[in-house]
Amino acid sequence: MMRPSAEMQHNKMQDQQQAVLCTACPRLCGVRRGEDTVPGSGSGVCRSGWLPVLARAAAHFGEEPCISGTRGSGAVFFSGCSLRCVFCQNESISRRYFGQQVTVSRLREIFIELSDSGIHNINLVNPTHFAGAIADALEQPLPVPVVYNSSGYERVETLRRLEGKIQVYMPDYKYALAEPAARYSAAGDYPDTAWAAIEEMYRQCGRYRLDGEGILQSGVLIRHLVLPGCAENTRRVIDRITGNFASGEVLFSLMGQYTPCGDLSRFPELQYPLSALEYAEAEEYLLATGWEDGYLQPPEAAGVEHIPAFDLTGVRRK
Repeated sequence: MMRPSAEMQHNKMQDQQQAVLCTACPRLCGVRRGEDTVPGSGSGVCRSGWLPVLARAAAHFGEEPCISGTRGSGAVFFSGCSLRCVFCQNESISRRYFGQQVTVSRLREIFIELSDSGIHNINLVNPTHFAGAIADALEQPLPVPVVYNSSGYERVETLRRLEGKIQVYMPDYKYALAEPAARYSAAGDYPDTAWAAIEEMYRQCGRYRLDGEGILQSGVLIRHLVLPGCAENTRRVIDRITGNFASGEVLFSLMGQYTPCGDLSRFPELQYPLSALEYAEAEEYLLATGWEDGYLQPPEAAGVEHIPAFDLTGVRRK
């Protein structure tokens, strides 16, 4: 019988310690997140236990072309979240914790089942608070790239635990200004915290690489959702990305699909979809920088009909 390596033993010890004193995300709640924690009942910001909770695991075609391709991206949607975005379109799982708890071995099975179905990649949607369990499930490589699809609000130390296991990082860069970050996501430290995470992601993956079908095999794709009334924030996001990365290094997706969701009674400025004019101004600002690596996604792609059905598809054993 093979004995576990020193690295595996160290990682197990880290995970056990995290269950007692969680430092997985920048919130640093320091709460116990054990395997026995009922989803949604934990005392940390994510209110989750250590074991992953999934709402859906199936082929998804709503990502950028280099992710969805023609066969779809194997999207695994995790419940709970370490951010508190008032406009979250997935709030039924991020806030209300719909989903089914699975073991690490079952999570690995789901990855394999999706891989066998012919999808282009495994797409981990909102995985931050379950990074420890995900790292264990990815102890052995998968036959397709793994995409870490996150809010960008990450700890560098947690990302380093995933080094070599993730081929593509797809973070949001929601805010370059502290005021909207605090107002809309209760995370005034988001701009610099997320930027440090993006730099770590790039350190791990390097320049992006596409295969012959145009599917992203490795690298970083940064997304930014343009919010109504937040033109200055978007300009500062664009400045930071174009000022720190060169052509061929990362991809950038400028997204205009903002859709009012959830209780926005305290945020009247967010109660309406993004206007075509607001997106056009953001697009013009980006193009004026000469940036060419990435995607423009105007408001026409917005709408609740693009939100997938969170119905446990692919989560239960067949």
